[in-house]
Amino acid sequence: MINVKAQVATNTTAIEEENNCYVKWAHKFETRGADDVADGTYSDIIISVRNGSTAECYVGKCDVKDGRIIAMYIRLEDGKYELFKRKPRYEFPITITNGMSKTVITTEDDLINVLFTKKLKPKKAEFQKAPDPDQE
Repeated sequence: MINVKAQVATNTTAIEEENNCYVKWAHKFETRGADDVADGTYSDIIISVRNGSTAECYVGKCDVKDGRIIAMYIRLEDGKYELFKRKPRYEFPITITNGMSKTVITTEDDLINVLFTKKLKPKKAEFQKAPDPDQE
């Protein structure tokens, strides 16, 4: 009986991981690619905060200088922005590759990524499937 419960817990965790907002966005970026992110302020980003198999994605904005994120803000429900400040475990520049920031690990073990969703390349047209012979 214990093995069955362990298997159910493992399957539940796998389903949660497959369905979290970060995994869905990351898959889009990997599949479609993204345009380069130039220096400036972007108010159309997503800030992903992950811990274990869970993820929360927030609307935000950030400042980019020399290809690095120098500040992040989360949009509040009233439309204002609040500085998103988490203490990183390691100090390194937050660079951007393929429309996504390098993962920042916080002292609370959160994993933070910035996603530049407006930089996603358009979805490519898929191959048209032939009709099924049984349908003709």
